Amino acid sequence: MNDDDMSPVFGRVLSAMITPMTPDGSGVDYAQAARLAAHLVDDLGHDGLVVNGTTGESPTTTDEEKRALLDAVVTAVGDRASIVAGVGTFSTRHTVELARQAASVGVDGLLVVTPYYSRPPLDSLEAHFVEVADSTDLPVMLYDIPHRTGTAIPEEMLIALSAHPNIRAVKDAKGDVASSSIVMANSELAYYAGDDAMLLPLLSVGGVGVVGTSTHFTGLAVRDIVEHFLAGRTEEAIMANRHVLPAFKGVFATQGAMMVKATLTLRGFDVGPCRSPLGRVHEGVAERFAELLENLGFSA
Repeated sequence: MNDDDMSPVFGRVLSAMITPMTPDGSGVDYAQAARLAAHLVDDLGHDGLVVNGTTGESPTTTDEEKRALLDAVVTAVGDRASIVAGVGTFSTRHTVELARQAASVGVDGLLVVTPYYSRPPLDSLEAHFVEVADSTDLPVMLYDIPHRTGTAIPEEMLIALSAHPNIRAVKDAKGDVASSSIVMANSELAYYAGDDAMLLPLLSVGGVGVVGTSTHFTGLAVRDIVEHFLAGRTEEAIMANRHVLPAFKGVFATQGAMMVKATLTLRGFDVGPCRSPLGRVHEGVAERFAELLENLGFSA
């Protein structure tokens, strides 16, 4: 875990880490997960990882696979990076169970997404977050991603929830910098960009970092953006952002987890396929992204 008291509780550069699978997708490859986690932390400048998030294919992994994956990653890098466990589901009871399971493994925090599909009314939504936050002593990052969940977390609710001692941060994929600015101005919530390309705009209004996807390849460059900005080197931050922007966008030329897995495979990481309903990247798509990364200087 990050021990720098001046850093946000979860660090500044995190990836929503993919979950390596066995070649036929039937199992999780925990050895490859440990290898990938070490690569992200030791080679690509991460000070945190989100495990069992959507990019980690959490809808298709079992609770036992989630527990074992967390254990593998905590064992591999937990002494030098914050490990945040994705535990959010559309069931409050199940989310609490996953939160307690993650706490028992020794993670550093929890990522809790807005309940999806069922779209609870606002009072029930707030109660959901409070019950999950009450279930352990771990710091919580709320995940606000209305284009996937169907429900945005209102500004007033985020500000109210910030009074809970365990609710410490937001993974912001709302795409509304003005709204995020209002929450930051009225709370102490640490805001992380949930969309790689929103990192610099969010930093400019008080954000602290990113939970990225392209960061599986661009982590060092993303750290440069953050460090330039925090040091007051605004022009350098802008130029660094412009350099990496094609990768921020290119990783989503197809579904993010699919693209990351296919590109990592090209680079010698045996991370296996995605589980259905996610599939395989069409021929040439990952190769073009890998070539883009090489041209930008993000070598394997």
